Amino acid sequence: MAFWLARQRNGQQTDYIQRFDPRFWTVDFPRPMMAAVWSIAPDALRVELEFHHRNALAGLIWASEDTLDHPLLAYATDRDYSRTTLRFRWRSAGILPLDAVHGPTLTIEGRDAAGQPRSWFVRLWNYAVGTPTDAQIELPFSALAGGWNIATSSDQVHPAAIDRMFISLVPPLYDPASAALLPARANGWVELTQIACDGDRPQLTIGDVMVPPHGVRMATAYDDSYNQTPARLLRNIRGLGYREEILHYIGMSHYYRLKPGTGGSVQVETPAEFCTPARAWHSAFFNLAQSQGYSVIASMSYEILAQHCPNGWMQRAHDGSPALTGWEPPSTLLAFTSGPVQTYLRNIALKLAEMQVAAQLPVAIQLGEPWWWVTKDYAPCIYDADARTKFSGAAPDIVDLRQPLTEAQRAVLAAGGARLGTSTRGIRDAIRTAHGPNAQVYLLAFTPQILDPAAPDLPLLNIANTWKHPNFNRLQLEDYDWLTGGAEALRRAGYATMNQLLEYPLANQDYMAGFVLKPEDADAFWPLIDAGLDEAKARGIPRLFVWALPQVCRDGYTRLPDTPPEDYDTMQAFDDVLYPLALGRDAGVSPEFSTSVVLTASGHERRSSQWSNARLRFDVGPGIRSESELGTLIRFFRARHGAARGFRLTDPFDFSSRDMTATPTMLDQQIGVGDGLTASFQLIKRYGDGAEPQIRPITRPRAGTVLVSVNGTATTAWSLQPGGKILFQIAPPQGAIIRAGFLFDVPVRFAEDRLDITGAAFAAGEAPSVPLVEVREEI
Repeated sequence: MAFWLARQRNGQQTDYIQRFDPRFWTVDFPRPMMAAVWSIAPDALRVELEFHHRNALAGLIWASEDTLDHPLLAYATDRDYSRTTLRFRWRSAGILPLDAVHGPTLTIEGRDAAGQPRSWFVRLWNYAVGTPTDAQIELPFSALAGGWNIATSSDQVHPAAIDRMFISLVPPLYDPASAALLPARANGWVELTQIACDGDRPQLTIGDVMVPPHGVRMATAYDDSYNQTPARLLRNIRGLGYREEILHYIGMSHYYRLKPGTGGSVQVETPAEFCTPARAWHSAFFNLAQSQGYSVIASMSYEILAQHCPNGWMQRAHDGSPALTGWEPPSTLLAFTSGPVQTYLRNIALKLAEMQVAAQLPVAIQLGEPWWWVTKDYAPCIYDADARTKFSGAAPDIVDLRQPLTEAQRAVLAAGGARLGTSTRGIRDAIRTAHGPNAQVYLLAFTPQILDPAAPDLPLLNIANTWKHPNFNRLQLEDYDWLTGGAEALRRAGYATMNQLLEYPLANQDYMAGFVLKPEDADAFWPLIDAGLDEAKARGIPRLFVWALPQVCRDGYTRLPDTPPEDYDTMQAFDDVLYPLALGRDAGVSPEFSTSVVLTASGHERRSSQWSNARLRFDVGPGIRSESELGTLIRFFRARHGAARGFRLTDPFDFSSRDMTATPTMLDQQIGVGDGLTASFQLIKRYGDGAEPQIRPITRPRAGTVLVSVNGTATTAWSLQPGGKILFQIAPPQGAIIRAGFLFDVPVRFAEDRLDITGAAFAAGEAPSVPLVEVREEI
């Protein structure tokens, strides 16, 4: 399917928004405090805050440059606030009030009149009318001054070059010099209502595209989007053509409530609870999604931020080291054989389901990547205290899953897999007990981790027998490491293995593609991701998801629909049938190139070849020798709707990989060199000698004639795919030379929609002209 990495708008539809539109404010803060913002009306927003430390500070942010929305939907950058006035009503509780030292301050970051970077600190109380917790505030940017007392201040804001501004929000016992815990958790809130902007430049141009629905669904993650309003996320999702379900991962670091731990630390509170900002944000997100016709699959995982995890909750390797991921700071995998951990996971799932029900959404919970962690050195983390007691102390420790294991050690892995199944089944049963048999529970599996070929016994540990269909409603698979790494054989083998082990029909499977961690990888990875979606669709997977919205917006990924217009003939563009008449030696064959030739003033030529391959033209009329053959031609022409549909033609002068017409062998054409990952190779034929021969892709080989060799040895461990691709069951090893021999046909169409034949001319022996032209097929 077509896609586009849109870096900027180029003539697409635009609209206008009021500057300071509530949907486009953000929040940010240092963990472990938590805050969330959402729009509560067209001119109003609300912020919820949860503080744990005396120096905790959150910022409610307006940015002059939109770096969060998709480029086709972003608002225009405008750093000039001269003669612009912002007005709103302020209401707050649980934070320092407007009149306090360190009370809400508008920090403006920009440049002064000389162009030097600097900041101004504008005390909001100086521009307020009302009480410290309920006031009307008016901010005329051309007359703003920083400092405690504007009557004596000379710190005038330069309004023409502002990059961003934020309002600081702090707890009542705020002390910027102290990192100590507050006596108790502090919750606060702020509302800005009646937001209005007037004066000069009160509006901003904003992208207003509406990509037609294309059948792919969107995935989001709270850890990546906690700072944005739900309305902003949903505006991007809808504008980019994503419909039906949204897969929303609650993350591993922002959703849960924290309590004081030891040594001034904080850790996950039990019983499990969403922190107030996260609960409020998710309620707003679920309600708004429901009102726009979306259902939301709420995804949870067996993973939390390591610094917030109780010591006894971590999975551990044989040497006691905790299961830590590669994120910074690292997350850890939860030791789900522990009773408290299992209770925590079950309660989080139930709370998600409760929020779905409150928003009148169907209950749909995804268990995201439930597994036993394996370290980079292939040590399984199955040795926490509970696991040792319950199963992993039954055999010698497993230090490296790449090494051969004893039967006792393999039995330990199988016991770990059974415990994994018990855990996931317990969450499933709790959800169905609470919300009935129609509640949906899905499993997400990351095949490069659980089917790592370097550790062949891993499936015993991380694929539970109790996951088999129909124990869960859907099986969702992702394989982004293999997808972006070109490991096609491993990907396909992974699908086959999961189908064999878990037996989910394709109708009950979903596929997730995506994950471009670094923006510099966008140009390389998104074509692979888009092709992966198409490949999954071709395999018959009905529901496809892109991971994830922040990366889609950052890189401008735009999936385009493949549905033809209503008046378009939806018949197949190519009929895989052979031209029914023999051409003979009288047929005309004309290879053509397209070359631009420019004659310079000095008489020299400058030549530029527009095509890398010749395009063939044929005239098959001279091959028609009887009225019976003429009738066959007319019937064939009408069945192809003239030039509308392509077909196969055997070129009488060039139809073999060996020379032009000789019998093919397995050594005729080198079609690739193995890299240990790539499994698919395009059939090609080379013309000419030297370093740069003309290379012709062969898209219509004759299936029964194809012969393949790897390093000179014949092999049959491959299949012929559409478009003339050879797909190996196992990727050829690094450096292996892949060769092939074959017979082939040319994809062609009638060159015209009219066939001119007269009976008198034909009877007089005059051959009709029947021009054909080669069809360039995508590979």
